[in-house]
Amino acid sequence: MAKYKFLSEEWIAEAKRIREEMEGDAPAPAHQVRMNQVITDVPFGDGELQAHMDTSDGEMKMDLGHIENPDLTVTLDYATAKAILVDGNAQAGMQAFMAGKVKVQGDMTKLMAMQQQGGDPALAAKVSAAIQEITED
Repeated sequence: MAKYKFLSEEWIAEAKRIREEMEGDAPAPAHQVRMNQVITDVPFGDGELQAHMDTSDGEMKMDLGHIENPDLTVTLDYATAKAILVDGNAQAGMQAFMAGKVKVQGDMTKLMAMQQQGGDPALAAKVSAAIQEITED
């Protein structure tokens, strides 16, 4: 299987394909949230990547670019994003937040509710394994 640099165009396309392929197995998101994300210190391109996540229509939608009228915007560095999204290390996200490396603007309660919603651990492990498989070290 091909491996791609985290957050490269190829990685994003493949991660999106994986998520869409497994989406049918996932329950609807428990909370509605419209979140913009800013990833800093990206080691390619202009050093910053903008993305978003939107569950307001009952499905998890993630893509590049920002959406209008988000509930919140989360800014974090590349290493923290990789630890959370590829390694599945939620603790790294919490530690980075406590250290001031993660900035949240907007409705913090939406972020906390999203983190506590749980979900299907088996499906989460399956998605995480597939994402790890496509990601270069």
